[in-house]
Amino acid sequence: MPPENPDRPHGETPAADQRTRLRVPAMDCPVEEKAIRERLLGLPGVRGLEFDLVGRTLALSHAADALGTAREALKAAGFETEVLALPVAGEGPQENTVVPPATWWRIGVAGTAALGSEVAQWMNGGNTWLVVVLAAAAIVLGGFETFKKGWAALTRGNLNINALMSVAVTGAVALGEFPEAAMVMVLFVVAELIEALSYERARNAIRGLMEMAPETALVRADDGSWTERPSAQVAVGATVRVRPGGRVPLDGIVTAGRSAVNQAPITGESLPVDKAPGDQVFAGTINESAEIEFRVTAVAGETTLARIIRAVEMAQQGRAPTQRFVDAFARVYTPIVFAVAVLVAVVPPLFFGADVVPWIYKALVLLVIACPCALVISTPVTVVSGLAAAARRGILVKGGVYLELARKIKVLALDKTGTLTRGRPSVTDVTATSAMPQDQSLAVAASLAARSDHPVSAAIVSWHRARREAAPLAGAERFEALAGRGVRAAIGGTIYSLGNHRFAHDLGVCNSTVEAVLERYEAQGRTTVVLASEREVLAVFAVADTLRETSRDAMRDLHALGVRTALLSGDNPKTARAIANEVGIDDARGDLLPEDKVRAIEELAVAHGTIGMVGDGINDAPALAKADLGIAMGAAGSDTAIETADVALMDDDLRKVPELIRLSKRTAAILMQNITLALGIKGVFLVLALAGTATMWMAVFADMGASLIVVANGLRLIRS
Repeated sequence: MPPENPDRPHGETPAADQRTRLRVPAMDCPVEEKAIRERLLGLPGVRGLEFDLVGRTLALSHAADALGTAREALKAAGFETEVLALPVAGEGPQENTVVPPATWWRIGVAGTAALGSEVAQWMNGGNTWLVVVLAAAAIVLGGFETFKKGWAALTRGNLNINALMSVAVTGAVALGEFPEAAMVMVLFVVAELIEALSYERARNAIRGLMEMAPETALVRADDGSWTERPSAQVAVGATVRVRPGGRVPLDGIVTAGRSAVNQAPITGESLPVDKAPGDQVFAGTINESAEIEFRVTAVAGETTLARIIRAVEMAQQGRAPTQRFVDAFARVYTPIVFAVAVLVAVVPPLFFGADVVPWIYKALVLLVIACPCALVISTPVTVVSGLAAAARRGILVKGGVYLELARKIKVLALDKTGTLTRGRPSVTDVTATSAMPQDQSLAVAASLAARSDHPVSAAIVSWHRARREAAPLAGAERFEALAGRGVRAAIGGTIYSLGNHRFAHDLGVCNSTVEAVLERYEAQGRTTVVLASEREVLAVFAVADTLRETSRDAMRDLHALGVRTALLSGDNPKTARAIANEVGIDDARGDLLPEDKVRAIEELAVAHGTIGMVGDGINDAPALAKADLGIAMGAAGSDTAIETADVALMDDDLRKVPELIRLSKRTAAILMQNITLALGIKGVFLVLALAGTATMWMAVFADMGASLIVVANGLRLIRS
């Protein structure tokens, strides 16, 4: 469930909400975001706002009749808006930022005029009517929109980049610096266009995920013929054919054919996975070797790929800690620099008898570098790039806060079944400890296990099916599942219990003979299951689950990163310790009920600091929720894991956890580089401006150049 929208006014009910997505071209800084929030949240019918500064879009939750009022309010505040189609994950790419050719022609003419003004002034040794006319043409052609947005911003007390540039250019004109004013305006507009195209690269990282699923599918009609139809129109239950080399258009279950499928777009797996009838396939994956047919299990907007895209898009709306800090800093930075500029223009002439023009010029240079756009945009672009890079590796991170948190993990707790092991255990041994025949005890155990969905129960049922001499299953009544212990039911009037070693102790039916059998199996690293009546233990089952090949490598990588590991298992302590020793885990704790795992998480957090927990996303939900970072394994195809986990590993490869930590460290390093770079460049030009060696066009180059540099630096996360 998505988090509650913090911009939803109290007392409003979302029952009749509509959702509209608006492009707001003038919104590129927290200053504009704050102004829009203040303007809209007081309006009747406006119930929620979701901002995307990178995309310059606003998702508006509103009553049916409130959209027009909201757009009019934004227009009055100087924010033109354009209604966009709501993105439907799985239906292909959304709109691109395309600069019309007419705009480039207009900017080209403006640039030529500005350059002509510079040349005319140099040839004539000063300003002439030609210099003024050419400069004015350049300013009007290049800066009309900037002045329009700047005036609207100034009227509402908003010191955004358009307002600052408008004041600076107007001041330069007032000082008679016509060519420089023209060149500054043209350079600013060109830099803005290039910057917008650079931001598009970050958005393309998410858009590239959408393009993985083909827009059409080859569907079998009622008469048996095959027709090509839009993927969005294919219903659940339809049969779809995918030829070799084609992409799977929708999620489904294979019904005919065998092939190797490249699942890297979804799970990040490096090798193709063999698919046969009964196996699941995912939209966006690539059929490599042979033709297959599958039955559709999810419509286009609800495929695993669609849910991944939706989760990444939602993740962009949150603010990572670094981003929140930068936004807060930016809100005070601009007014402070603006105030410094005013003091620079006023104090030296008034109190020290200095010449007015040079100090006003210095103040204008300060205005140009006062906008914190490079600083502000450095964080969301980097975080979005990191989220997209993780998604491409089969790691679904639900927000920038979790991406930043991963690098701080000091200890990682892990579940055993389905996490360290394959989750498909099998029975290896059975020891009868009573007079009940073994085939009868197996039938009773399988009758109880058939009512449970635990992997160990499934192993007992499978073993019963494989033995021809086993008695048939019996009807179980008054079935009861006891979390972390086992199950209990009545068969033929007798109460039977099937559970772990701890459960046998709770029932009070253990004796020295049973304990000896249990200790022998547990010393071998086997999971033990006890079948008992109300008076005695009837049989002991030994179950073994094979380790994943990647578990040892993952633990080795985690230790190399300085992360301590702990195994939290419901198995007996001896089995847990044996598994931990085999894999290379530091700490092992067994006989843990769900509430015991929560307490273990708390203890580990107190002892070591930030803690992560890896589990299957359902059985270990309390521990996953208690940990600082909950990581769900094998989330592909699991609605619950994708919707609830902080991080979801789309396949069952534990090596993705250290990969996530390394990506988190790299993201944090790039964030720090960008912040240092943006502040450093502004600091240098602040000194140069006060020293009188910086010009306005140099300041424009510095400001927009810094923006382009931090965007390009952030995009390195996607390319790496």
